[in-house]
Amino acid sequence: MAITAASRLGISAFDDTSMVELRPNWSKEDAKVAIAAVYRQVLGNDHLMKSERLTSAESLLGDGSIPVREFVRAVAKSELYKSKFFYNNYHPRTIELNFKHLLGRAPYDESEIIEHLTIYQNQGFEADIDSYLDSNEYVENFGDNIVPYYRGFSSQRGQKTVGFTRMFQLYRGYANSDRAQGNTGSPRLTYDLARNMATPMLSASRGKVLKGKEVGERKGFYRLRTTQRATAKAPQLRRTINEYVVPYERLSLTLQQLNQKGCQILSITDA
Repeated sequence: MAITAASRLGISAFDDTSMVELRPNWSKEDAKVAIAAVYRQVLGNDHLMKSERLTSAESLLGDGSIPVREFVRAVAKSELYKSKFFYNNYHPRTIELNFKHLLGRAPYDESEIIEHLTIYQNQGFEADIDSYLDSNEYVENFGDNIVPYYRGFSSQRGQKTVGFTRMFQLYRGYANSDRAQGNTGSPRLTYDLARNMATPMLSASRGKVLKGKEVGERKGFYRLRTTQRATAKAPQLRRTINEYVVPYERLSLTLQQLNQKGCQILSITDA
C-alpha cells in the first residue's frame, strides 16, 4: 500500500518492496541474498559484526540442508538475538519485537501478549519462538522458503485494520534499527492493547499525533487500486488491476471486505 505523508510518519512506501524467496533451483548467490534478508528482518536492521554471524546455520542453508524457516528459527533462538532483544527488555517489549521480526506485524490485542507470556512462563523462550514459526499464520504467509517481511502496512487476508496504526509504533524507517530508537527496552503498545484502543499515528520527527490534512482529509471519495494476491506456493504470472471509488464513511468496511477476498491494496488516492 502506498503510504500518505510517508516522510512525516517515518516510513517509506512498500508497494515496490520485493519478497525474498528461495525458489526451486536456487543458486549460492540466491542463498546469500536470503541470509542477508533474514539477518536484516530478524535482527531489526541492527548492525551485525562478522564474528556474530551464525556460520554453521548459514552453511546448512547454503547447501540445502535446511529451509529458510529453519534458518530464521536458528537466528531467533540464538544468543545474538537474546542479547539484543530479550535480556535487557521488558518481556512485553520482546513479544512486540517477536511479532514484528517473525510475523511482520504488530500484536493486535492484549490476548496475544498474554498468550506468548504464558508460553514463555510455562515452556521457555525457545518454545515461544517456535509458537510464531510453527503457527498457521507464518506457514500461510511465508511457508518454508520466504523470508519474513513487514506485512503491517499492506492490506492482506486475515489481518486486522488496527494492526496498520499499531505498526507505526514499531517501525520508524528502513534506516533505523530496533535498538536505535529511544526508550528501547520499554513496550510501545501496552496502554493501547490493554484498553483495546486504536493506536494514533505519530510524527517520526516530533512525536505529535497526525490528523487532518497531514494524513488526508476524512471526507469525500477515495479511489482504491487493488490486485489479487498470489498464494505462497503459486506464482502469479499475470495481474489484474481493479479500481473502486468509495466514500470515506465506507472506506474501512471496503478495506475489510477486500481483505477477506485476499486482495492487495496497491494505492489509496483522492477520487
